[in-house]
Amino acid sequence: MQTITTTEDLAAFCERAAKYPYVTVDTEFLRERTYYSKLCLVQIAHPGEDGPDGGEGSAVLVDPMVEGLSLAPLYELFRDPGVIKVFHAARQDLEIFQVEAGLIPAPLFDTQVAAMVCGFGEQAGYETLVRKIAKAEIDKSSRFTDWSRRPLSEAQKAYALADVTHLRVIYEWLAGQLQKSGRARWVAEEMAVLNDPATYRVDPETAWMRVKTRSNAPKFLAALRELAKFREAYAQERDVPRSRVFKDDALVELASTRPASEKDLGRSRLLLREARKGEIAEGILAAVDRAAKTPPEKMPKSEKPRDQLQVNPALADLLRVLLKARSEAEGVAPKLIASSADLDMLAAGERDVHALYGWRREVFGEEALALCEGRVGLAAKGAQVVTVEL
Repeated sequence: MQTITTTEDLAAFCERAAKYPYVTVDTEFLRERTYYSKLCLVQIAHPGEDGPDGGEGSAVLVDPMVEGLSLAPLYELFRDPGVIKVFHAARQDLEIFQVEAGLIPAPLFDTQVAAMVCGFGEQAGYETLVRKIAKAEIDKSSRFTDWSRRPLSEAQKAYALADVTHLRVIYEWLAGQLQKSGRARWVAEEMAVLNDPATYRVDPETAWMRVKTRSNAPKFLAALRELAKFREAYAQERDVPRSRVFKDDALVELASTRPASEKDLGRSRLLLREARKGEIAEGILAAVDRAAKTPPEKMPKSEKPRDQLQVNPALADLLRVLLKARSEAEGVAPKLIASSADLDMLAAGERDVHALYGWRREVFGEEALALCEGRVGLAAKGAQVVTVEL
């Protein structure tokens, strides 16, 4: 198993790989002690044979932790429009490259998304695809490992390489299925989110929207916004997990109690001891003060909760029946087409719904709208449920 430790060897491999129509890529990283993922290993393969008869090797490990190794040749390959970059469940891998180098590999193909489109259910796991498509098994013994420690064992290397060698078989099979079914465009639409750099940026200004709360009181939300903004910026600047600053439950508590002094912070049940003094304490108190000075017209407003939507329950049930019928007909998991929240929003008269855009509108959205507007009804036809014009 070849482990690349020099820029020259990486450049030579990438030059060979660029001659093929696609490469498969995976990464190993750590994030438990940092805000941004720490890249520990890159696995990459191109079509070809492995093992002693495979020439210079079609699958390699790249060790980015070796001093002096530059990933510039890899990034050049990532920018090559003639080579498809294949990942499985790509989001975290892509975030690393976006943060490290300001790029997203393109063109991009995510086998998890493709597998869902091809009828493998929601969030199909890599092991499942290896077993069902590549007809192989993965040794799981190295799954939970510290990838930053060196040297890597042979078992670790074999486990890491399996993430890209089997992926070649999976990609070729899925690409063939998409070509036969005419659904390649569906996957391309799903790639739009992964190709957007904004997907990987967390703006401190909007960090509060990711926190689950039960209160919509303007003063509470104003405090939540300022506290979340402080926490996110502090964590990003120091590259520490946001939970090391304070956790979500402490954030909600602080937004509710709105402490005015370090003495008040000392009464918190959920705040970490080190956050009750020093820079974090000062940041908390300053955030609460900014929130208190926010004019009413500039206080944030939460989106209408689902339980406040005027949902027509009978219509929502009919939409669920239609969704089940369409998902079975298309061989696609229902939740990939429309979520339960989408159905409730449709039944409440909302129209800015994910299920009404792109390929989802074609396979479900148009009929769903017609059902909501009373233009069609549902009828049983043998074992199938079909729509009938009214």
